[in-house]
Amino acid sequence: MTTDVAIVGVGATPQGKLPGSTSLSLAVDAVKAALDDAGLSKSDLDGLLTFPGTTAPEGALNFLRLGEELGVNPLVTGSMTMGGATAGGLVQMAAAQIKAGLATTVACVFGDAARTGGSRFDRASGWGDSWGIWGMFAAAANSALTASRHMAVYGTTSEQLGEVAVACRYHASLNPNAVMREPITVAGHQASRWIVEPFHLLDCCLISDGGVCVIVTAADKAKDLRRPPVRIAGMGQAHTNQTIGNPDWLTLPHQRTAVHNAYAMAGIGPEDVDVAQLYDNFTMSVLLWLEHGGFCKPGESGSFVEGGRIQLGGELPVNTAGGNLSESYMEGWLHIVEGVRQIRGECGPRQVENAEVCLVTGRGMALNNANALVLTPGR
Repeated sequence: MTTDVAIVGVGATPQGKLPGSTSLSLAVDAVKAALDDAGLSKSDLDGLLTFPGTTAPEGALNFLRLGEELGVNPLVTGSMTMGGATAGGLVQMAAAQIKAGLATTVACVFGDAARTGGSRFDRASGWGDSWGIWGMFAAAANSALTASRHMAVYGTTSEQLGEVAVACRYHASLNPNAVMREPITVAGHQASRWIVEPFHLLDCCLISDGGVCVIVTAADKAKDLRRPPVRIAGMGQAHTNQTIGNPDWLTLPHQRTAVHNAYAMAGIGPEDVDVAQLYDNFTMSVLLWLEHGGFCKPGESGSFVEGGRIQLGGELPVNTAGGNLSESYMEGWLHIVEGVRQIRGECGPRQVENAEVCLVTGRGMALNNANALVLTPGR
């Protein structure tokens, strides 16, 4: 399906704490940066898709308001909310719209002022009847249950979670745009304060202001643009209505389905992946993605990440810009940006040599949504 659809432009604003910025202003700046990256003008856009973000409704990103601010009257538009699965979901939607002939060039946009807007992601977990009465607050509690279960069944350790945090921070130290660039150690990870056991502070992602835009277009147009096109070679989604009441929910098997559907579309397997951008709202998330992606067997991800295996120069470099844990928390949008830049060979000291296949994953809501993209050169 996707052999003739490509990502041709990516743009991101500064990240972190940005007083005076709004979701709208950050989104506008991100779109302008992506247009410049692609060598396009706003008149080339006939599709505009957005993720409203986490700020209060009156401050959330609205696709109509964004179109007005940009001076764009799209043929297709809309918003999607799947938390950290939204970025991949919107890129997949854009690809489908282009394949269907509904649009030729679609901008997928995120802008959020979560850091200065006071979003703390500490609301009660669950759907319908709140799990808060049982002490389940914030996304950290959901993933902490998974981590505790993984530790109990497979012997996974907190130090192995620390290996993920250390790898992401090392990569962020090579990224001038990352929010957290000071290197850390496993010992430092262990000394950081508890958030929700077994998670320390350094097991948890950041809260950030920022904007990101990804532009998708047809391959026949992509070949004439400023940057080398990055082909969307495979994509997959999977969702579940199961929650904590079902034991299988803790292992999130729908994530495996999303990844392997993307592999099947691209005609590849895990052995073909050169670099991976794995959604990391918590360190445990990376361990599950490694298992779901087929890089190791269930229960073996803890030992897999030891010895620098997921660092640059290792067997499978992961989150080479720092990820949600250290670059910035853009709910997975920057994972796509980094994937594109790795395939284009633009990452300088953090570039993975001869990167030809990149896996990008996202997950969101109460761990109910998952998707995956396989990115390859568009030549």
